Amino acid sequence: MPIKQSAKKYLRASQKRAIQNAKIRKTFKEAVKKLRDLAKSGKIDDAKKLFPSAQKALDKAAKVNVITKNTAARKKSRLAKMMKKASVK
Repeated sequence: MPIKQSAKKYLRASQKRAIQNAKIRKTFKEAVKKLRDLAKSGKIDDAKKLFPSAQKALDKAAKVNVITKNTAARKKSRLAKMMKKASVK
C-alpha cells in the first residue's frame, strides 16, 4: 500500500478510472456481441437498428482512450462489412 499522501490519492484515482474504463469496455463489447449474434442468426433488420449504437459505443471508447482510434475504426469497418455480407444473403 502507498505511504505518501500523493501516492494514496493516485491509487484512488487510478482505481476510479479503472472502474470507468471497464464499464466503457463492457458497453462496447456487449453492443458488438449483440450485433454479431443478430447478424449471424439472420435478424438483419434488428441488427441494422443496433448498428448505430454499436458504432457510438466504439467511438466513445476511442474518445476516452479505452481503445485506440484505429482499433475503433477497424472494428466498425469489420462490423459494416459483416452487415453488408449478411444483408446480401
